Amino acid sequence: MNRYISLYLLCSLFVISCNKKDDGVVDPGNGYVPTPMSLNIPPLFEEKLIDPLIPTDNPQTVEGVALGRKLFFDPILSADNTQACADCHSPQNAFTDERQFSIGIDGISGDRNSMPLFNIAWNFTEKFFWDGRAPNLEAQILEPVINPIEMHNTWENATASLQARNDYPDLFSKAFGTTTIDKTLVSKAIAQFLRTLISGNSKFDKHLANQASLTPSETNGLAIFLDETKGDCFHCHGNPNSPLWTDNVFHNNGLDEVITDLGLGDFTGDPRDFGLFKSPSLRNLAYTAPYMHDGRFATLDEVINHYSEGLMYSETIDPLMKTIAQGGVNLSEEDKADLKAFLLTLSDPEFINNPDFQDPN
Repeated sequence: MNRYISLYLLCSLFVISCNKKDDGVVDPGNGYVPTPMSLNIPPLFEEKLIDPLIPTDNPQTVEGVALGRKLFFDPILSADNTQACADCHSPQNAFTDERQFSIGIDGISGDRNSMPLFNIAWNFTEKFFWDGRAPNLEAQILEPVINPIEMHNTWENATASLQARNDYPDLFSKAFGTTTIDKTLVSKAIAQFLRTLISGNSKFDKHLANQASLTPSETNGLAIFLDETKGDCFHCHGNPNSPLWTDNVFHNNGLDEVITDLGLGDFTGDPRDFGLFKSPSLRNLAYTAPYMHDGRFATLDEVINHYSEGLMYSETIDPLMKTIAQGGVNLSEEDKADLKAFLLTLSDPEFINNPDFQDPN
């Protein structure tokens, strides 16, 4: 009997060991296992979308997210300890910058608008930045630290600064099982935090859940958004069945007749990609001005006017801009107002005020 009991216990331990791996969190090698953390996924996302993209080598953990949040708001990653990720990605602006172009530690301005950061875990194209040059979120995080017009640091210096602090080695040990800090672990921690930035509780989300009602103007705005003879916005920005409100694909949306910023084409080298930029999400437009990859439009009205009567032809203009011959979709002033009213229902005040997304330092 004892032999069977021993065999049973041995098998039970094997099953428990196998189940431990199912949460994606493994023993980093020192006997300490960080605490698994599930994303807080809105019901609509669970209903309409496939599972979020979580790398197998960077599962979400309580300790990793806390570390990433601290790093995101800490200016220690910049060369002169004056600029944090959050300086160009402010929570109150849905993690973008209210300035047209962000300014780095040397006072140098960039030439593209800072992209908002939310619902990143559902970027199924796995291409980041306006031009798609980063193949995943972790890779995207590595660049601003060493960019000469942003944080203008080296990773050797940044990790040495973290290593010299009293708190960070212990935090990295809790998150990753090592006190030796490197850029890969920094990017993994920040990526874990960024994947928690989920926005899905706008007025329109509540409307879909029968918790809020749209006004007649907002209802008409949605109809214009979905009408191919009017707004025709849904091809690039989705519809109520696609709660991301972006296709995460690259388009030339008729901004310029002469293309000076090559966008995706600057990365791929393919002339067919010249002037193509990633479609941003339409969520949180109330907080993310200015708009477009270069922040050229200060208001949502200017954006709507562009698509209504401001389209410019160039060789790579997207075929979806099929009203280019008449300069746009030519909306009436009432339709413009209604479309704007609908678009603003996609903003989520709980997201920008979520205490879990604010500076912990």
